[in-house]
Amino acid sequence: QVQLVESGGGLVQAGGSLRVSCLASVRTFNSYTMAWFRQAPGEEREFVAAIGWGSGRTYYADSVKGRFTVSRENAKNTVYLQMNSLKPGDTAVYYCAAAPLLTGWAGPYDYWGQGTQVTVSS
Repeated sequence: QVQLVESGGGLVQAGGSLRVSCLASVRTFNSYTMAWFRQAPGEEREFVAAIGWGSGRTYYADSVKGRFTVSRENAKNTVYLQMNSLKPGDTAVYYCAAAPLLTGWAGPYDYWGQGTQVTVSS
């Protein structure tokens, strides 16, 4: 069983930056595609970014391209989401997800974290 624990959420002003992290309890972390999703109140969960296993290819939703960067540190079983130029519309609970040997980003994802709240004030 893979456990994912997010951290680093919080309150930030519009235009600011925040980095959220996800620690995975799995022995073969480098064989998992890792992704970030988010869900705002009253909205459906949406894809934000992903980073593939192996080559580490990255994928982004159009809404965050150029502002967010996903990265991974396999030695620490951790994936990061660096968020810059934050907007109030980025306010949501951010979830980490993992899928073994997934090609691309579309899923399905087998494991999910509990989420971390990111709030961007105007």
